[in-house]
Amino acid sequence: MQKTINIFGSSITWGAFDDAGGWVDRLKNYLLKDPQNYSEVYNLGISGDSTEGLLKRFALENEVRNPGVIIIDIGTNDSSYLKSKNGNYVPLDKFERNLIELIGQAKKFTNEIIFVGLTSVEDVKTNPVPWETDFSYTNKDVVFYNDKIKEICEKNELLFINMLDLLKPEDLEDGLHPNSKGHEKMFFRVKDFLEKNKLV
Repeated sequence: MQKTINIFGSSITWGAFDDAGGWVDRLKNYLLKDPQNYSEVYNLGISGDSTEGLLKRFALENEVRNPGVIIIDIGTNDSSYLKSKNGNYVPLDKFERNLIELIGQAKKFTNEIIFVGLTSVEDVKTNPVPWETDFSYTNKDVVFYNDKIKEICEKNELLFINMLDLLKPEDLEDGLHPNSKGHEKMFFRVKDFLEKNKLV
């Protein structure tokens, strides 16, 4: 059975710091090996994206592909703290509204909507990040935003793949992005979850 899977997110979804293309491309290549259960996997991750940016392209990306499954891996950039703003990049209440809007749009295409939880960071390297010192990523904020995603999934009876316990400091390239080992761990968790729930 052919199935189209759209996977949305930011640089972790896109596959930064992994020469195998990140967890999404690993999933795509794994599913391509089964000609009897063919799936078209689209990596729709954009570096630096947040729920604000995703909303601007979400409907169109889905309209042109008509997915049977939508996977959303977003929130890490939303959770970042901006020193100049004295607050999170996307405030938690706005983040919640954005997620609800994304779910509403996704349901126009499919009922198979899955959220991937946020991954932990290594605070000592990401508070602030050296490439943009106005931005800080901390596990405290990551937990708040991850809990909000999980809460919304429970309220809307959507599937949620927990990632918060998965990656250790040695699985991170720069304290924020997974290295190849980290992406491999994410791939296996997503693959096993999708197979367990008979989504692939």
